[in-house]
Amino acid sequence: MRGLDDTDREILDILLSDGRRPYSDIAEAVDLSPPAVSDRIERLQEQGVVRRFTVDLDRSVLREGVPVLIDLQARPGRAEAVAGALSDADPVERVFTTADERVVVTATVADCDVSGLLGETVETDDIDRYRVDLLDDTAWSPSIGDAEFAPECAECGNTVDTEGETVELDGTHYHLCCSSCRSRFVDRYEEFREGTTS
Repeated sequence: MRGLDDTDREILDILLSDGRRPYSDIAEAVDLSPPAVSDRIERLQEQGVVRRFTVDLDRSVLREGVPVLIDLQARPGRAEAVAGALSDADPVERVFTTADERVVVTATVADCDVSGLLGETVETDDIDRYRVDLLDDTAWSPSIGDAEFAPECAECGNTVDTEGETVELDGTHYHLCCSSCRSRFVDRYEEFREGTTS
């Protein structure tokens, strides 16, 4: 399995700044052909490094509500459920979960009705308390830096390095750290699939 090289990082930096940049422009910037850039981006998608291409809206030019930062303290063991529910809500833009069960959200809510947003999206028993701050401005500047490709093994949870394997099952790519994990994972996957279809 290939890791990330400097050219991959350059391509990712370009896509982070403009996800609609033509492959011909990217190719010129990284000294490759457009088909080679296309192949690399496709590989990055298969590896799960690039999940999707999206639009970054400037909500300051849209009239839709009040931008807020919501800092929620979830009850023990409930942060993942709270974050998942909020991620699916239309007014929510970004969701962050901390190790101490806090969920921090940026959202644009109509009439500053945060309690209405929370009441419609999460179980109120899952939240211990929350605080709301009005946002004046936001900036989002993701960067790839010197990051290495290091997904978690779908079977054992170890870090997958360049000697790992990838398998595609029903359109989803899974990363595995070794051939033993790959074999066990594929066997269990097939058993599960057969059990659900019979």
